[in-house]
Amino acid sequence: MQEALNRYADYLEAERGLSPYTVRNYTMDLIGNYARGSEKGFFQFLRTKQVSSLDEVDKQVLRDYMSWLMEQGVVKSSIARKLSAIRSFYRYLMREEMVSANPLEKVSSPKLDRRLPSFLTLKETVRLLEAPDLSTSQGLRDRALLELLYASGLRVSELQNLNLEQLNMETSEVRVWGKGSKERMVLIGEPALRALNHYLTHGRPALLGRQKTNAIFLNQYGGRLPARRIQKILDKCAQKAGIEKRVHPHVLRHTFATHLLDGGADLRVVQELLGHAQLATTQIYTHVSQSQARKIYQSAHPMARKEDSEFESN
Repeated sequence: MQEALNRYADYLEAERGLSPYTVRNYTMDLIGNYARGSEKGFFQFLRTKQVSSLDEVDKQVLRDYMSWLMEQGVVKSSIARKLSAIRSFYRYLMREEMVSANPLEKVSSPKLDRRLPSFLTLKETVRLLEAPDLSTSQGLRDRALLELLYASGLRVSELQNLNLEQLNMETSEVRVWGKGSKERMVLIGEPALRALNHYLTHGRPALLGRQKTNAIFLNQYGGRLPARRIQKILDKCAQKAGIEKRVHPHVLRHTFATHLLDGGADLRVVQELLGHAQLATTQIYTHVSQSQARKIYQSAHPMARKEDSEFESN
């Protein structure tokens, strides 16, 4: 099994062009995370059931695995993601003739509850962006990081891997390699440009010290800023800004898309800026905008407020 997994990981990176971060996520869903939490990986489950060969896996084993995950409180979206990873793995095994049958051919993923993505209001966004302490090099970095996330809608992996040569301050553009190593250009506005310029001029040199790297965002030791540290920065700034909801990098990506559509941007333009392969993926933000529009209408229109409607009292 380990040999098959190693070959599969090489295939994902070399032939499909997936990033090491994405490959790690695929393999983690298969082998499980041994570092923390209870065992939830597919291979971990097979070991408990004493299944020693990938050819022994059938539909009943997969159904038992789904039940096992549910018993441990794993949410539907995570179960669907794990099944997707297993499905991709078995397609590869079939292609390489490493198994005789694909047990997932008639196994469907659990139906997901459609949830609207969380986003920040404009006032919350402003408070978040103003939270970093600009008197320190790390504060300058944090302001530039937050401004760029909101201005561009970058994924956290894209932000983390940004290098200096990808940034064009003159044209206000950033060249990004997204999922599947697809290249796209994202635009950044004047506030983000100012914050980036201030950080690159005053903050980054202090953090860099004697280190040598092209990474834009650095930690206190002059190395590339890891994704976990980016999340901690958002947690700290959100708390300082008095924002009660959980603010992770994808919330700023959601906020970027929602605010663009609220401002009248074309859906296909937003799709291009986000790097979505399918327009349907972007369309969920239209539901967010419509939901927000309904709330504004109900709170602002005099005949939409029940307490103000004379029809309610008649």
